[in-house]
Amino acid sequence: MSVRVIKDKCVGCGACEAGCPVGAIDVSSGVAVISDACISCGSCINACPCEAIEGDTVEKKEASIADYHGVWVFAEQRDGVLMGTAAELLGEGRKLADKLGTELTAVLLGYDVSGLTDDLGAYGADCVLLAESDKLKDYNTEAYTKIIADLVCERKPEILLIGATSIGRDLGPRLSARLYTGLTADCTSLDIDPETRGLLQTRPAFGGNVMATIITPNHRPQMSTVRPGVMKKAEFAPEHKAKVERISVEFADGEIRTRVIETVRSLQQTVNLIDAEIIVAGGRGVGSAEGFKLIEQLAETLGGVVGASRAAVEAGYISAEHQVGQTGKTVRPKIYIACGISGAIQHLAGMQNSRCIIAVNKNSDAPIFGVADYGICGDLFKVIPMMIEEYKARK
Repeated sequence: MSVRVIKDKCVGCGACEAGCPVGAIDVSSGVAVISDACISCGSCINACPCEAIEGDTVEKKEASIADYHGVWVFAEQRDGVLMGTAAELLGEGRKLADKLGTELTAVLLGYDVSGLTDDLGAYGADCVLLAESDKLKDYNTEAYTKIIADLVCERKPEILLIGATSIGRDLGPRLSARLYTGLTADCTSLDIDPETRGLLQTRPAFGGNVMATIITPNHRPQMSTVRPGVMKKAEFAPEHKAKVERISVEFADGEIRTRVIETVRSLQQTVNLIDAEIIVAGGRGVGSAEGFKLIEQLAETLGGVVGASRAAVEAGYISAEHQVGQTGKTVRPKIYIACGISGAIQHLAGMQNSRCIIAVNKNSDAPIFGVADYGICGDLFKVIPMMIEEYKARK
C-alpha cells in the first residue's frame, strides 16, 4: 500500500507525525511530507483528523488473489547454521504444496550461506531464493523485511510460513504490515481447504481451551508463524535437489538505519528442550525448588534435560526457560517423564506428541494418565530414587 498526502486538506497539525511508528513523516511549511522510510503501515491514515492522507484500497489487492501461487518458507539461519525450524516448516510446506499442486520455495538470506542450499533441497524445497550480502550477515529487521516484501510483491506466493522464533516473531508482523495481509501467530496445525484452496490455520485460543481455525479469504499471501517443535521435520533426502536462484541485494542510502555493532552471548547455560531426546519434567507436585534437585538427578542419570510445567515455574521452583506447554516450549522427545504434573490442557498441548510418555503422580485421577503410555501411581519422591537405582543397576 502506498501512502500519499492530500496537500489541499492538510492543515499541518502534526498528528500524523506523532502517530508514525518509524519517524517517516515531517511537518514542514505547514504540510506533512512522507519520506522514503515509510513502511506503508497506514498508522498516519488513522491518525489524521482531516482525512488528508490516503492509501491504496483493499479492493485493489482482492481482485488479484488468483495471481498468487506457490508455498514459501523462510529458511532461518544463524551464523551460517540452518535452524531446525526450517526443516520443520519445509516438512509441513511440502504437504501444503502437494495438496495445491504447486512448488515449495525456501527463502534464504544471509552472508556466505550458499552451502545451505543443498540441505534445503534435501529437506524438500523445489526452489531456493538465495540473497547474500554482508549487510545480511546479522539479522536486521529493515533489511530482511525489504528483501522478502519486494520478492513477495514481485512473485506473489499464496502462502508464506515463518518459524515463531525470536527472529520470526519480529519479522512476521513487519512483513504482514508491509504486505497489507493477515498473520496468524503460533499455529499448531495447517491444512488446505479443498474447495477454496485457502490455508486453514489452527492455533490455541483462550488460554489453550479452544482451538481456533483462522482463514485469510481476501488477502495474499496467507501468512503463519509456527511454533518450533510442533511440526515434524522433513525427511532428509540428499538425492532431492533444489533449483537455486540468486537474488540481487541493493539498499538505498538511509534505507537501513540500524546495524549490529557487537553480539554479546549470554554466559548462562541454555536449555535445549526442542532437540532433547529425553525430558524429565516436574510440576506443582514437586513441591519446591529443593524438590527439583531430584528431577535434575533423574535427568542427569538418563542423559536428558529438565522440563517444567507452568505451575512449577510460576511457583518459583525453576526458571521459565524450562517451561513446557502452551506458553512455553513445544517438544516431541523420544521419552517424556512427567513427575508431579496433573496434565492441564495447556501443558498437554506442548508435549503430547512425545514418542513415549511416562507419568508419575500420586493422584490416580490425574489427566496426565490419559495421554501417558506408562503410568506410575505413587509418590514421586519414592518412585524417582527407585528409577535412578534401577537404571544404574541395568546400565
